[in-house]
Formats: sequence, structure tokens, C-alpha cells
Amino acid sequence: MRWILSLVFNALALMLIDYLFESFTIDGFGIALLASVILAVLNAIVRPILVVLTLPITIVTLGFFLFVINAITLWFTQALLGDNFVIDGFAMALIAAILFSIMNFFINKIVKD
Repeated sequence: MRWILSLVFNALALMLIDYLFESFTIDGFGIALLASVILAVLNAIVRPILVVLTLPITIVTLGFFLFVINAITLWFTQALLGDNFVIDGFAMALIAAILFSIMNFFINKIVKD
């Protein structure tokens, strides 16, 4: 149940980022929910591999490179969904990843309690 609730809140977070920025576009809540599921799968499979491969850079940047890894997973999600989910440029993906990470921190606090 927590997993489904977390997916719904993550979809709402993506919709909020869509509302805040014109260069970040999601075509509706259904696509945001699908993007949330894809992000969860990528975070479970691809993200750990990227973290291990970029560990030296992550250590040197005191963990800030993890935002770049989050932006890459968001970019992969956008590539999988095609025209229904559009991010104009990697800079927007990085900004969205930072905002999504902050929102996800609070979402995890709410869902776990």
C-alpha cells in the first residue's frame, strides 16, 4: 500500500514540476503515474549501477553528483515515454531532479509515518 501511495505522490510531484516550468511537460496524470513507475524501476535497477560507477566523482563533489545521476534517470524516463513527457535540455532535467529529490524526501517522510 505504501508503494502505491508513494507512486501517486511522486506523480503529483511530477505534475507540480510540470506546472512550475514550461520546459518540463507531462501530458496528464496518467503519464505522470507511468513516469513515476518507470522512475521507480530505473531507481531500483540503473541508479545503483550508476552510483557505483561514478563513486569517485560523487565523493569528490561531496554527494552533489547524485543529482546528476537523478537527472540522468529522469532523462531516461523521458526518452522511454516519448512525446508524452518532454524535458527541454539537460539543465531542466537537473533542476527537475533537484526539486523532485527535495519533494521525494518529504513524500517519504509522509508515507513512512
